[in-house]
Amino acid sequence: MKITFPDHAIGRFLITLLIAGFGGAVFHMLGLPAAWLSGAMVFVAVSTLAGVPVLFPNRIRDALFIVIGISMGAGVRPDVVERIDEWPVSMLMLVAVVVGVTFAGYAVLHFGAKWSKETAYFGAIPGTLSYVIALATDRGADLPRIASSQSLRLFILVAILPFAVVSSSGGVDGEGSLAPTSSLLEILVGLPLCLAASMLAVKLRVPGGWMTGAFFMSAGLNASGAWTLVLPDFVVLPCFVMMGAMIGSRFGEMTFRQFVSVLGASLAAFSAAFLTSILGAFLVSELVGIPFGQALLAYAPGGLEVMTMLAFMLDLDPAFVAAHQIARFTGMVLLLPLVTGLVLGRR
Repeated sequence: MKITFPDHAIGRFLITLLIAGFGGAVFHMLGLPAAWLSGAMVFVAVSTLAGVPVLFPNRIRDALFIVIGISMGAGVRPDVVERIDEWPVSMLMLVAVVVGVTFAGYAVLHFGAKWSKETAYFGAIPGTLSYVIALATDRGADLPRIASSQSLRLFILVAILPFAVVSSSGGVDGEGSLAPTSSLLEILVGLPLCLAASMLAVKLRVPGGWMTGAFFMSAGLNASGAWTLVLPDFVVLPCFVMMGAMIGSRFGEMTFRQFVSVLGASLAAFSAAFLTSILGAFLVSELVGIPFGQALLAYAPGGLEVMTMLAFMLDLDPAFVAAHQIARFTGMVLLLPLVTGLVLGRR
């Protein structure tokens, strides 16, 4: 019997949410870390590759980022200012880690998997997918292979990072659940402020603007100690599920044959890059005296929004992770054209 799916956008979106919710619930019942995010992502990704027509609209994505940014800002405590002295050393180390991660992935893809120089270079760059695709287009690189490699790396990171962090810290206190929640007045005042901050960040082209603006506004309010902006769990948990659905739906951009063709090379490149991140995180953890899992999320070659959210879910410092991921993203956007010219030559 052939199963038919709706071909209109609303139906496809609802199917995506149902699959994501089921996956999150399964992972939650199994007691896995970051269950609602990773379970939703895994089930939607597998369904996508199996031919299920999933969909996650961009407008829903932007609204989701705002709510998640507000929620993550709640994890920034009033003592955040006291931890600023941890950042100079770790920021310097970030430069070395980004260079090392890119070189490790490039070496595997170019010399091991025999990808072309351009395709291997852009496939190895950690994060900044849309910007990387834009640069790769001008260079005539293999765009499907680059997009597949980048998407697979983010998928693996979300799937394994919670386990790595939990095993290094001995457990987590919860999935970002904070108490008490805000009063109705605090929410009614805080939400418009965060929305305005997100809109301003997008206008100023801040990396991950929809989430970043809301996050730093929420973080500033909560860190001040004068205002509490914490959303209830019945709002936050569905957002984790939807974020997982959004990541999983990215695999709809590739065919199963494309997925299989890049699987081996992408896994090898990811392993090399991830081991480099682990080494950098370990050194910073020892030098600065911060949790290893926190440093690992700050250095992980993944997306800004996802890595910061994992820090929040795993009860680590989201401000530290966000600051380093933003610095990495901003630095790469500013320097990639110059570095690309030096590595690949001018066109």
